Amino acid sequence: NSTHHSGTSQLQHDDSTDLGQLQSLLPSMVKVKTINRDEEQCTKERSQDLRKVHRNYDPALHQFERAKELTRALNAAKLERVFAKPFVAALPHDDGVTALARNPKLLNSCVAGSADGDIRIWDVGLKRTLRRLVGHTAAVRGISFAPDGETAVSCSTDSTILLWKVPYAPFESGDVQQDAVPVFEFQGKQAFRGIDHHWSRNIFATAASVVEIWDHARSEPIANFSWGSDTVTSARFNPAEADVFATTGSDRGVVLYDLRTSTPIRKLIMQTRSNALAWNPMEAFNFTAANEDCCLYTFDMRKLSSATCVHKDFVSAVMDVDYSPTGREFVAGGYDRSVRIFSHTAGHSREVYTTKRMQRVFTVKFSGDGTYVYSGSDDMNVRVWKAEASEQLGVMLPREKQKQSYNKALMERFKHMPDVKRVLRHRHLPSAIYKAGKTRRFIQDADRRKLNNRIKHSAPGSIKMKPERKKKVLSEVQ
Repeated sequence: NSTHHSGTSQLQHDDSTDLGQLQSLLPSMVKVKTINRDEEQCTKERSQDLRKVHRNYDPALHQFERAKELTRALNAAKLERVFAKPFVAALPHDDGVTALARNPKLLNSCVAGSADGDIRIWDVGLKRTLRRLVGHTAAVRGISFAPDGETAVSCSTDSTILLWKVPYAPFESGDVQQDAVPVFEFQGKQAFRGIDHHWSRNIFATAASVVEIWDHARSEPIANFSWGSDTVTSARFNPAEADVFATTGSDRGVVLYDLRTSTPIRKLIMQTRSNALAWNPMEAFNFTAANEDCCLYTFDMRKLSSATCVHKDFVSAVMDVDYSPTGREFVAGGYDRSVRIFSHTAGHSREVYTTKRMQRVFTVKFSGDGTYVYSGSDDMNVRVWKAEASEQLGVMLPREKQKQSYNKALMERFKHMPDVKRVLRHRHLPSAIYKAGKTRRFIQDADRRKLNNRIKHSAPGSIKMKPERKKKVLSEVQ
């Protein structure tokens, strides 16, 4: 018993010694944080699932975040140029394409008219002709759809206007081409240069020596408009105030008319002739005119004395212009064999499309969803382009969408950095366009130096510099 007692007391003494040593060590020990995760959340349901990555977004832990993102932005910009393949398809005709129209009710429908009087309704998705509209004997100068999407009107230099019924694309694949005849024919007195349908009523306007308003149910025009122009080259109805329309003429004028008062509203006279114009569908008081001086001019119809923006980059006359349904950008085609896409507030194009075979571009259109661009040129083809050159076609996974939006945000954030800016801005141009642009810039720099020298060696205030937005505007007539 005494032995057992002495052993027990010895064990108690050892335990108290160990406890004292532990207590002395406790203040010097570090704290340990444990990570507790739910097994259900961290277990993959399928083998294809991605494992969730837990990140700490504390800026103190990521000292080189901006440098890493700059590298990512540069790589994203390079990849964007690598995958920039905008050309989608070519739809062949038998003569140069002179007119295009898009169906307001169908995304896959496009109507093209050519210089031999042939009009074709295309099923763009399957690259096939649905109908061949036979009736014109000379070049088709304009095509326009009625608001219902089932009726179209076309005009030609043979002095006729034809009314057509437009079919829907059948579901079956294969060749379904048929010839169709017009529903009604309107006979004019002179060659027509352009046509546009009203946005809500069954009337349309034609451009010839005068502007004529026609009704579907009458064989003669119901109204005439003219204001000092030998030839009216185009007419466009306003998408918001549908009874207001604008025309361009050979007298270098842009004229606004109102159907309700049957009189012209005001007229703008420029230095050079405008070939076409287009209204902004989202800001319907703004319109853009395609001019012969290689530029496009955006005007506010409430103040025509000055352009709100001058869009440059073409090296020859601009033939046609059309706005995207979003109103944020527009496409223009030029005599220099190129198609350019501009932001509605940008002075220079964000994209330029050319091919070796494409000739002078006479007409351009945006698709109904703003994803594609159609161009009709002198080489007997309607070409389909992507509005975003590097956009991936087809269905994308959510991860792909997230990655692309992240890359876009990176490029937008670092677009001012020299390396990223150089990659994003670079476009390969045909030598003819490149050399012509270089010559134009050389001449413009020489003119600018000459004007500065004149101002420097003249009496103060004797020479006044006009801003670029007012240089080409001669006068505004009420």
